[in-house]
Amino acid sequence: MRIHYIQHVYFETPANIYRWAEERNHSITGTRLFLGEKLPQTDSFDMLVVMGGPMGVYDDDKFSWLKEEKKYIEKAIKENKKVLGICLGAQLIADVLGGKVYKNREKEIGWFPVNLTEEGKRSGIFSVLPESFVPFHWHGDTFEIPAGAVHTASSEACTNQAFEYNGGKVIGLQFHLETDLPSAQALIENSVQELMEDGRYIQKPEEILSETENFRRIMELLYRFMDRFAEV
Repeated sequence: MRIHYIQHVYFETPANIYRWAEERNHSITGTRLFLGEKLPQTDSFDMLVVMGGPMGVYDDDKFSWLKEEKKYIEKAIKENKKVLGICLGAQLIADVLGGKVYKNREKEIGWFPVNLTEEGKRSGIFSVLPESFVPFHWHGDTFEIPAGAVHTASSEACTNQAFEYNGGKVIGLQFHLETDLPSAQALIENSVQELMEDGRYIQKPEEILSETENFRRIMELLYRFMDRFAEV
C-alpha cells in the first residue's frame, strides 16, 4: 500500500505510524507543509494520513496552505481514498465534511481514558480496540460529528473523540495512538506553556513521560487499528 502523510509542524511526526508502515512493507512518503513542500497528485497514494498541529482549522489567514489542504483532503475523500486524520487532522476532515470545529469545554493534555460508543463497538474498524483504553491527548479544540458520519468514541473531557465515514474509509481521531516517547518529549518542549495552565485534564510533563507502559500499549493498539484500517 502507498501511504502519504501531511505534517503541519516539525515536532508532530507520524512516529509509530511510520514504524508500522515500514514493518508492514508499505511505502510511506510525506509533505511537510511548514517547509513549503507541495502536495503530490492524489493518484500517488492509497491512504492519506493528516497529522496534528497547534494551529486551528480556522487559521487560514496565518497559514496560507490551510485552504489548499482542505481542498486536497476533500478531493481524496471524493476519490474514495482511505483518509485518516489525527487531532488537527480529524478536525480538518470534520470541517471538510461540514462539521463545526470549536473550542472544547476543557483542554485535554496527557493520558485519559476513551470509551467506544455503541456504534464504535459495532464498527468493523474500531471494534479491534478495547471498549475502554488510555491514549495520549493534546488538544483544545473539538469537532461536531459530520452529517453521515458515525460517532465512535468519547471521553469524559471531550464528547466527540472519533468518527468514521464512508464505510470506515475515512476516520477522524481526536486522540493519539501514534505518539512515542520522543514525539511526546518534542510536544512538551515546543508547547510547554500549555502545561502551565490550570485545568482538570492537563497533566504535568513528568506525569506524561513517566507512563512508559502507556507508550508501549498505544503502539500495540495503533498496529491493531492500522492493520484493520488497511483492509477496508
